[in-house]
Amino acid sequence: MRRCGCCGLVEYRYHSCGNRHCPQCGGSKRAAWLDKRRSELLAAPYFHVVFTLPHTLGALVLGNRRLLYDLLFDAAAQTLLEVAANPRHLGARIGVLAVLHTWGQQLEHHPHVHCVVPGGGLACDQRGTVEQPWRWLNCRPSYFLPVRVLSRVFRGKYVAGLRRAYQRGALQLGGSTAGLADPAAFEAFLRGLYAVGWVVYAKEPFGGPEQVLKYLTGYTHRVALSNRRLVRLTDEAVTLTWKDYAANCQQRELTLSGVEFLRRFCLHVLPRGLVRIRQYGLLANRDRGARLARCRELLGMTQQPGQARAVPAGPVVLGWWLLGWVLLSSGSVALLTAALQALALTQAAGPEDRCPWCGSCCWETLWQQDRPRGGDAAGESVECDDSS
Repeated sequence: MRRCGCCGLVEYRYHSCGNRHCPQCGGSKRAAWLDKRRSELLAAPYFHVVFTLPHTLGALVLGNRRLLYDLLFDAAAQTLLEVAANPRHLGARIGVLAVLHTWGQQLEHHPHVHCVVPGGGLACDQRGTVEQPWRWLNCRPSYFLPVRVLSRVFRGKYVAGLRRAYQRGALQLGGSTAGLADPAAFEAFLRGLYAVGWVVYAKEPFGGPEQVLKYLTGYTHRVALSNRRLVRLTDEAVTLTWKDYAANCQQRELTLSGVEFLRRFCLHVLPRGLVRIRQYGLLANRDRGARLARCRELLGMTQQPGQARAVPAGPVVLGWWLLGWVLLSSGSVALLTAALQALALTQAAGPEDRCPWCGSCCWETLWQQDRPRGGDAAGESVECDDSS
């Protein structure tokens, strides 16, 4: 526990458990991931595409999380790559950054994949093979790919993957899905999937690709909710805030019993080792650096995104010179020394070490306990999947 020496804010700093489902840990990993993804941005319009599974599949997915989450990734990525390679739409090999989300605002099971995609790519043939010499093709202004085509292709690929998994006996069927063990019932279930809507959302990000990346970092290294959404906690119930999209994104409160809260949260605990951040196409890990460098040359980029720009030091130096002159004129040498020390600490500190209220880093430790020893506290880390 520590206290800010400038504004008096008291903050609790917990030992990091390192588990990827923890709502408290992962701040440094999120910052490092965001910086790395920023360095891969290209001088092209970016689009935010979301592929969502219908609620009809909810029970089947919960019984086969690893298999059907992998299928969700593959179906979404291959849909984007295939439709973009079609010369009727774009005729280019694109890059896809995909992040798995399994929850809604009220912690209900709502599996979907967020994709950040550049609005262009390298000219290719129908099969996705890049043509020589390399040429960059841009999509039409403010328009990426037809959403209806994406929805139908995505549905077809996912249903076909379900049928293959059933034929090889890879699906676990039990509870409410036990009746699907009968082949005729399963085929009827698959036919019913064509009668429900498969939602695909595609829109150019209003604030640019960095806005979407910042949104995704809120959940790349934790699951379902953050601590700031927790409002009240009693012996029997938990109250949290949620955003009501049907009412112009108004903030509302939801109170759940402790058992129901744990049940909903555990719906989103992923199988051990499941990778929930994956990259495809131009962003696949193999030769990604050389490929992106060539794309920057084709786009005429002079500076790599994510590089720090020099901040003019003149106004800052002048402001501190005036403050020092005022303090020296009043004879407050001790106060000037303390201010200079605070400035040095603030400039050397990272975002995690600065006070969220006043921005300083003059922290005073009120209470501290050593990290507990023993046990597997590392948990699972989130890594990028090298898919092409």
